[in-house]
This record gives sequence, structure tokens and C-alpha cells, in this order.
Amino acid sequence: MSIKVFNTLGRRKEEFQPNNPPLVKMYTCGPTVYDHTHIGHARMYVSFDGIKRYLQLRGYKVIHVQNITDIDDKIIKKSIETGRPWNEIVDEYTREYLELLEELRVRPHYNPRVTMHIGDIIKFIQRLVEKGYAYESNGSVYFDVDKYEYYGELSGRLSKDLWGQEEEFVSEKRHPYDFVLWKRRKPMEPYWDSPWGPGRPGWHIECSVMSTRYLGERIDIHGGGEDLVFPHHENEKAQSEAALGVRPWVKYWLHTGYLTIGGEKMSKSLKNIIPLKDALRELTAPILRLWILSVHYRSRLEYNETIINQARKLYDRLVSSESIIEKKLLEASKSHYDKDEDVERMKTLSSIILGFHEALSDDFNFGEANKYLWEFTRFVHAELQYSESGALALVAKEFSDHLNAVYSYRTTGEGGISFELFKEVVDLLIEVRSELRKNKMYELSDKIRDKLGSLGITVLDYRNRSEWVLRK
Repeated sequence: MSIKVFNTLGRRKEEFQPNNPPLVKMYTCGPTVYDHTHIGHARMYVSFDGIKRYLQLRGYKVIHVQNITDIDDKIIKKSIETGRPWNEIVDEYTREYLELLEELRVRPHYNPRVTMHIGDIIKFIQRLVEKGYAYESNGSVYFDVDKYEYYGELSGRLSKDLWGQEEEFVSEKRHPYDFVLWKRRKPMEPYWDSPWGPGRPGWHIECSVMSTRYLGERIDIHGGGEDLVFPHHENEKAQSEAALGVRPWVKYWLHTGYLTIGGEKMSKSLKNIIPLKDALRELTAPILRLWILSVHYRSRLEYNETIINQARKLYDRLVSSESIIEKKLLEASKSHYDKDEDVERMKTLSSIILGFHEALSDDFNFGEANKYLWEFTRFVHAELQYSESGALALVAKEFSDHLNAVYSYRTTGEGGISFELFKEVVDLLIEVRSELRKNKMYELSDKIRDKLGSLGITVLDYRNRSEWVLRK
């Protein structure tokens, strides 16, 4: 089954064929560390982590780089407003970002920081100047947009009237839409020495430099939020292809949709920013991941209680399904003959597995794949739980492992207990309860039954024995 991706460059679906399979080189834009990481950031981080994990499930070897912007106008402004040193601010929020990434189970191979790559950035800019794509003006260096003939093809902004770059010193530029690569020093601002005088990097150049340093001159996937298509990614593409002399520099450009709250885009101006650390206190990382991966990565994602509750319910269903599967694996013997109903059940499970892969092979459509997670949990509770087929339990276990490889919702191994131990404890309680019933100690036996029921375990009493099942 081939994988298709929607490429922002060209705005069409294409068959996924990395430059050097099975290796996939992926770069995603990380945070500017001047404030708390929020759930809008998490939406992008988890979406691309889900994409990476699915590619790994399909046998690709993904190298993932996600940068940290630790020098920028916003950081300097925060330093001036608070009176705190700029490097103290970035260290604080970088620590928080990395801790939250780990809690989300998002683990890029590299998290390079801009200030640790100043030498590389200067060399990259020098290459652009030498090739005639950039020019120095009054201590700053600008990219000459007119020298790059493909500018605008990523964003679709082909008219020069749409190329305003919101840079401060328009009078220094050859054209108002040229963008800065190196900013000359201002009083009281941090700076580094360069061939053009003291200053610091512009925003766009950093991603070109750090991505190519760790991934080479050709990248398979470059990702970010849809708000980065212009000007950030358009500028990255222009300066990288100009400096490196390769086209395309990035084979597939992927962008996530906005996160909305009450139907409105989350933004500081609307004062509806939700810090990620606050959201994780309420939701926990597995539930937040399931919520983010409940829609197509290119779709808008709404933050509201109804949708969050669906993620909570799905998490509970997945956890209880895993318990049922583990229980069936411990009970089942090797299948030498399966009943007709179990043969039909295997067909049902096979169709669920196929549907899941078809969904994620179609531009990583997590919204469609989410339907099959629900179907799988319904199947486990309504069918597998009452099956005697060891083969069925084994296939369900393997698929469950695949789901966890993508969604990472399990807690066992992170402070949880194994199902085998869980089963032994419940079996012991059922045995004790049976002895209580034999001795007509019904009040105490009912108390055990009710407590197990509150934990999602239903006790079934028969004439001479009792069994337990996890609630549907």
C-alpha cells in the first residue's frame, strides 16, 4: 500500500517517495522560546510525531530535527519589558519546552539552538553574498528576492505586491520585499561579530542552516503550521535553493491547520492562549495526543469539552481493550481449529486493520483512522472477549502494539503494572469472594463485587463458579 502526501508545493497529493529510501529526513519548525509553550505548539509537534511514527511503523528510518529559536525580536522585547537578561529568559523556556516534549513523548533526534550555530549561519550568508543572491547594506545583509526566479511558488504569492516583508529598515533595501539575513547591532541588544559588523541572524536563515547541517542538502519532509508558509517557509526555500544550488531543496512541504477555541483561532490578541503545562494537568499526555490525532493534520482542531471528552473515552476504551487482549492471550491455547464465528471475527478484524492503514496511507488522515480505533475497541469488547481463538487474540495484540507505536497511549513501563500481575490480583479477589459466598458471607462478597464494578470489572456469578470481564 503506497503512501500519498499532500504537498503544499504544488497543492496536490503525491506518492511518497523519499530521496533515499528507507531513510526519511524530516525537519519541523520549533518554538521561539520567549514564553510558555502552548497547546497550539503541541498540535504541530504531536501531529508531526504521529506522521513520523506511522512512517516508522511502515519501515522507514526517520531522522527528525526540530529547532529552537533562542534569539529573536520577541525575546529581546521580553527582556526589555521584564528587565531580565535575554539568555536567562530563553534558558527558562527552553527547559520547559524540552520537559513538555518529553511528557508528550515527542522525541526529535536533534533540537539545535540558533545561538550555538552562529558560525554556520555566517558561512551560509557568505555563500549567498558570493553567489550574488544577497547584499550588505549599512551593516545588515538582505536576500535579493528578484535574483531568485522561483520566489512565491510555495505560497502561491506570485505578485510582487504581496511580498511585503515587514522589515524595519526598508530604506536600506534594494526592494521593499527583500528580507533580512543578518541584522546589524542595536544599542543594548545581544550581538555576534561578523564580516559585516556586529549583529545577529534574521529569523528565516536559521532553519536553512540547521536543517542542512544535520540532514544534508536535500530534505524529504519540511513541516510547520500553516501560518509559516509565508513568509518563513517561502524565504527558507528561496535562500536554501539559491545557496545550495539544488531544486527541490525540500521534496514534500507539509503544514498543520490552526487550533481554534470557541471557533476562533488561538492568539495572544484574543487572550485565549492555553499553556501546554496547564492542559497536561487536566488531560494527561495520552489523552492530549489522542485529541490532537483525532482529526486530519491539515484540518482545524477545536479545543472544547465535548471533543476532549471523546478523547478521554477513547483512551479508556483502548486501555480496557488492551486488558481484555492480555487476558485472552493468557487464557488461549494454540489454535488448531477455530469455530466458524471466530473465522468471521478474523475477517472483521482484518478489515479494521486494513481500513486503519488505508486512512493513514492517504495523507496521514488521522481523522479517518480515528474511526478504526473506535471500531477496534468495539470489536475487542463485543467479540474478542467472548472468543476462544488464540490466533484472534494474537492478531489483536499485534495490531494494538501498532496503534500504540503511533499514538503512544500506554502507561505500562512508566509507573504502571503488567496485565499479568493485574490478572493475578483480580483472580485472587474472585477466588476469595467465591469462598465468602460458600460461607454465606454475602455482604462482604457483594462489597468486593461492587468495588470491582467501580473499577470497570464486571463479576459474573454462575452456580458453582464466578468469572470476570472488563466492562464494554
